[in-house]
Amino acid sequence: MKRILGCFIILFFMAGEIMAADLTILCGAGLIKPMEELRQQFEKKENIKARVHYGSSGEIFAMVASGKPCDVLIPGAEKYTQDALKNGWVIEDTICKLVLHVPVIAVPNGNPAGITGLSDLADPNVKVAIGDPKAPAIGRVAKKILIQNGLWEQVTPNIKVFAPTVNQLLIYVALKQVDAAIIWKDLTSWAESKGKIEVVQIPKEQNLIMTIPTAVCTHAPHKEQAFKFNAYIASDEAFAIWEKWGFPPCAK
Repeated sequence: MKRILGCFIILFFMAGEIMAADLTILCGAGLIKPMEELRQQFEKKENIKARVHYGSSGEIFAMVASGKPCDVLIPGAEKYTQDALKNGWVIEDTICKLVLHVPVIAVPNGNPAGITGLSDLADPNVKVAIGDPKAPAIGRVAKKILIQNGLWEQVTPNIKVFAPTVNQLLIYVALKQVDAAIIWKDLTSWAESKGKIEVVQIPKEQNLIMTIPTAVCTHAPHKEQAFKFNAYIASDEAFAIWEKWGFPPCAK
């Protein structure tokens, strides 16, 4: 009996060690499609279990700020990583620019409101959705785009919803609950978009194209594994997956 009990105790602690070796990754919700594929490929390649928590960039930044365990931080815009660096929460040498996030205007299939550009969002008959400027990166970026084009004051009365994640913006448009939303272009490659939305491009001179970074956290519980994951998602193999899901690479 003692021998059996001893075996259970050993197995218990071994299981604890295995679980403790899992990587914890905090990632922007808009990156879920490529990140799930990248996670699966990394696990097969390195035999390291990676757990990913998806949320708005504001949410995952707040989690790091509050001291939640995190090995790798991957927000939807570079600002969050730079703010984390200023606070000493990420390791500077591990910061890597991965791919680009390109804002576009999404409209329901058929474009019933006849949206052709940013200025049309100021039409009082148009129902608009944007991300919450305090939550997903796309919310902060959408507000900046409208401000820099002198449209924020005119568009604000037309905003019917401030969504907590970019994924929800896609749903609002697909279900025709709004006439237009500013989202990331890569979301238009999702199956949920097919036949349900159309894209109105924002001219480069009016747009704010963001960079998606990755970084290892200063107090990462599993630094060695974190360095491996951080390097893998910036590898040539990983870039093929990023591009598959509509993310153009950063210029090198």
